[in-house]
Amino acid sequence: MVEQKRRSILKAISWRTLGTVDTMLISYIVTGNPTAAVSIGAFELITKTALYYFHERSWNKISYGRQKVEPEYQI
Repeated sequence: MVEQKRRSILKAISWRTLGTVDTMLISYIVTGNPTAAVSIGAFELITKTALYYFHERSWNKISYGRQKVEPEYQI
């Protein structure tokens, strides 16, 4: 089983969108400043998307916990 890079990119984007909204909400609650909340969220969106992508690609090279399923028949 091989995961394409496009899939990893889309997963990173969708996960970071959710995470960024969470970070902005928490930042707003803590600071009470919407500008600070958006600034913090925008910065972490960029850094954590890149980190997630490379983390995901690294894990795709590790076979631990994976099983290769053979087809039931061959043509």
